[in-house]
Amino acid sequence: MTHPHLSLVADPHERLGLHRSDEAWLDERWADPTSRVLVISGTRVRPGAEGLEWVPSEMAPDGVRLLLGERDGNTWWGVIVPGDLAKAEPDRWLPLRGLLAFLSGDAVAQAPLVFHALGLAEWHWAHRHCPRCGGVLVPRAAGHEQVCQSCGKPQFPRSDPAVIMLITAGEPGSPDERCLLGRGATWPEGRFSTLAGFCEPGESLEDAVRREVLEETGVVVGDVEYFGNQPWPLPSSLMIGFHGRAVSEEIHLDDAEVEEAQWVTREQMRAGAEDGSLVLPGGVSISRSLIESWYGEQLPGSW
Repeated sequence: MTHPHLSLVADPHERLGLHRSDEAWLDERWADPTSRVLVISGTRVRPGAEGLEWVPSEMAPDGVRLLLGERDGNTWWGVIVPGDLAKAEPDRWLPLRGLLAFLSGDAVAQAPLVFHALGLAEWHWAHRHCPRCGGVLVPRAAGHEQVCQSCGKPQFPRSDPAVIMLITAGEPGSPDERCLLGRGATWPEGRFSTLAGFCEPGESLEDAVRREVLEETGVVVGDVEYFGNQPWPLPSSLMIGFHGRAVSEEIHLDDAEVEEAQWVTREQMRAGAEDGSLVLPGGVSISRSLIESWYGEQLPGSW
């Protein structure tokens, strides 16, 4: 079956990384009338009445230029301006999570460009001083690098690897096979998702799956198999999906982040999704893909 989370990265752009330090080439492309720019105030974007607005470069304000790349014969950019605009109109300037609704249907092709732009913007926002000496960082390489003015140490954008996993127990494919779902402490009743967590230094992804499930639910996991991945710059994650098989099934909730966890059969999942008592993640998330790949088809309802 088609995995819904892949729609957000199905049409990637050519990132043109070899041109990021070629100032003459960058100036020429910026001046091209077909170039299009997403204006970012701090880390937020103001959508228009018909969705996200990419303005001609001649109409873009001054700011930190981010070369995103090329697609459909156009060069695409982001430009970061101070966050004052977003502060003045907080209801109109939205963070990435608020923009996901504008990245559906025909507009989903913009998602890789928007993820790229806002991922860089979040990095620039959070990294203004050198972690080695505290000096001021200044951008270069079309926004994909920063260098310390004091010690000269370069800094690069980061993506934090996070594992997200659907854990199952019981005979595979049988009516009694069940999967493990959890509900966050701040979530409303009935909202459940797959478990997830960040990979720690010196840890393999598979061991991160086992550790996170054990910490969050007390369930011991054995075999772990890779499923797929999804950029998730909220603000800087790469979600790496896995299926895992439980060795134990008794649930112990010692992690304050998880309010409730339960084993759910396919029949229970279908019934809960239909009557609204079980609300699952939205279709653009890799969590939804993990769940539906195990269930075997699409399910109704979502966050």
